[in-house]
Amino acid sequence: MKTTFSHLNDKQAPTMVAVDAKPVTTRTATAEARVDLPPAVCTQLDTQAPDGPSGPKGAIFQTAMLAGIMAAKQTGQLIPLCHVIPLEHCQVDLAFDGPQSVRIRCTARATHKTGVEMEALTGATLAALTVYDMCKALSHDITIRHVRLLEKTGGKSDVRHD
Repeated sequence: MKTTFSHLNDKQAPTMVAVDAKPVTTRTATAEARVDLPPAVCTQLDTQAPDGPSGPKGAIFQTAMLAGIMAAKQTGQLIPLCHVIPLEHCQVDLAFDGPQSVRIRCTARATHKTGVEMEALTGATLAALTVYDMCKALSHDITIRHVRLLEKTGGKSDVRHD
């Protein structure tokens, strides 16, 4: 475990991490978020729609997938000190995990000198926020929880959380 923050220089001022000496490798990361929906929302969703559940604002999962991909592509603009990484692939999957919980997974991939964990986390988070936005007309008792990195590969160290 590192004992120093990589985004602080020797004067403890914020700085972007220098990646110029790192090798270019294929980097992947998968992140997850969960959205808990109250019964009042679940009973009003059209879960039989061909593109996934639909609510007052339209196709929930399809809209959240697009939002997650768009967010992952913009991570370097949204989070200070993140490198702008040209993603080669980004996929967002949503599925019910029980009757009232939606599991969101975002996988990002790039061939670059730095990892794509933040892109995957941003994609999963914005997809979760989009589910909230698409359902809030039915209830505000929606909870977003457990945003976390599941896996990263291709850098100095691989990580896998089950």
